[in-house]
Amino acid sequence: MSTTAITPVPFGRRVKRFMADRPLIPLVILLVILVVILQILRPGIVNERWIANTIKFAIPLAILAGCQTMTMLTGGIDLSVGTVATMSAFIMATQVVNQDPALAFLLAMMPAVLIGLVNGIGVGVFRVHPLIMTLGTSLIGTGCLQVYQRTVIASGAKIPDFLAWLGTGVTWGMPNALLLFVPLAALIVFTLNRTGFGRLLYAVGDNERATRLSGVRYWQVITALYITSSVLAGITGLLYIGLIKAPSLSLAEPLVLPSVAAAVIGGTSIFGGRGGYTGTIIGALILTVLTTLLTILQMPEGARRILFGLIVLFVTAAYLRIVEER
Repeated sequence: MSTTAITPVPFGRRVKRFMADRPLIPLVILLVILVVILQILRPGIVNERWIANTIKFAIPLAILAGCQTMTMLTGGIDLSVGTVATMSAFIMATQVVNQDPALAFLLAMMPAVLIGLVNGIGVGVFRVHPLIMTLGTSLIGTGCLQVYQRTVIASGAKIPDFLAWLGTGVTWGMPNALLLFVPLAALIVFTLNRTGFGRLLYAVGDNERATRLSGVRYWQVITALYITSSVLAGITGLLYIGLIKAPSLSLAEPLVLPSVAAAVIGGTSIFGGRGGYTGTIIGALILTVLTTLLTILQMPEGARRILFGLIVLFVTAAYLRIVEER
């Protein structure tokens, strides 16, 4: 009677396989580790007030990271989200001085829809690379905003009370911004997991040619995607100005690189076809806690950007290594 020896799987490979199959668990563990380190460095900092403030600042980042998640699922990226958010916030703050808030909201969202439409047509119809297309529209939008700023400099700016309540308010210990974020996050998760549009995003990123051959109109999917991304960015800008309460021409620009990093940390592949929004939310929380930790360590802004860039490179390299070994 013969016996067959079973070769044990190396521990390192089992860990990598576990991380690949259950990506949310390592993310939660990393988040807990960062919180513990923060508590050790500054005893007593982790309390109800700190949790509320962390969530407040994580929500705008998580929404912008949702834009990156959806575009990255198709193998693209949206570098215009920071400009779109800034434009919407600045237009809202300056138009609400003399206009009805509802009209000011519509005026603030118009550039978001327009830039999203231009991005979608450029990427989906004319096949411009998403990096180049969204960078170009970002620069154009910034220039237009500077011209617009000169026309309203005399009228001043005002933060609507509702946006201030939504951005900074706390009810029963939880930020009011959750009233916007929870339904929005649920809608994004539902769209990606349960709708035909979400499945098309994964299909386009996994194999664009096969998707085309199956009869899918690629340009329509991409156009709808980038319009959706820009609208979400515009909403983020309105929420963010309620949190910061200081309109500027670079309000949301510092969130662009962290939004990409949050999506990558959350398990979304920059090559398309893989990822999800739940991990992105945890990634945004990780970066927000990490920012607090770096602030305590008195690390300058330049060093933080370097760190975020290194995180993107490291996670991307780790993903490629896991894919090669599976």
